[in-house]
Amino acid sequence: MKRKRCEMEEAAKEKKITEIGSAIEELSVLSIAKTTIVTTETEATSNIINLPLKPLLSFCKLIIQVLDKIGPTMAVLRQDINQNIQRLEEMWESDPIMYSNLVEIVRKEANEGSSKKPKSCSRATLWLTRAMDFTLALLQRLVKDMSQNMEQAVEESYNLTIKPWHGWISCAAFKVALKLVPNNNTFINVLAGKDESHQMVQDDIRSLISLLIPLVSQLHSILELYEVHKLKST
Repeated sequence: MKRKRCEMEEAAKEKKITEIGSAIEELSVLSIAKTTIVTTETEATSNIINLPLKPLLSFCKLIIQVLDKIGPTMAVLRQDINQNIQRLEEMWESDPIMYSNLVEIVRKEANEGSSKKPKSCSRATLWLTRAMDFTLALLQRLVKDMSQNMEQAVEESYNLTIKPWHGWISCAAFKVALKLVPNNNTFINVLAGKDESHQMVQDDIRSLISLLIPLVSQLHSILELYEVHKLKST
C-alpha cells in the first residue's frame, strides 16, 4: 500500500490533480487495503470487510474539499465532517495498532455499550457515512445530467440522505444556505483541472462513483450490524 501511495505522489508532481482525481486515488488505495475479517459468527455471516482507518479518513478530508466547491451552503456539513474525522483520529492516536481499522473501533464501543453516546466514534462514523451518502447522491445526479439546476440537485440530495436525520434547526439553516449554491457551470468549472473539459470531469465523476458505491455499502453494513445506523442528530 505504501508503494502504491508513493507512485501516486510522484504522478501528482508531474500533473496537478483535482479534488475528484485525488478522491479517486485515495479510494483506490483503500480498496487495495481492504481485507475480509472474521472474528465473530455474526461478522462472518455479514461479510464484514476490514476498513483501514487512515486511508478512510484521508478520503473524508477530500470530501470536504469537494463540498467546499459548493460554497457556504455546505458550511455546517463541512464542520460536522471535520469534527467526526478528528474524533476518529484521536482514537487512532491513542493506540495506532489496535485501532488501525474501523471495525475494531465500532466493535469495541458496541461491546462497551458506548456506541450510541453523543461523542462516540460509532456516531462519528455514522455521520461520515451520511456525508458520503450525500456526496454520492449529488454526484449521481450531476453525472446523469450535467446541465441540471445545481440548487435543485443539492436540495434533492440533502432531502434524500441527511434531512431525515437532522433536527429542525439544521434543516432550516440548510434551506437558507441553499440560496448560495453556485450555478451548474461554475461548479463544474471549479471541479475541473487545467484544460479539462466538462466531458473529462464527467468521466472522473463516474470513476469516483464506481469506487464510492461499494465503500458506502460496506460502511452501512458495519453500522447496521452494530445497530447504530438509525441514530439521529443530538
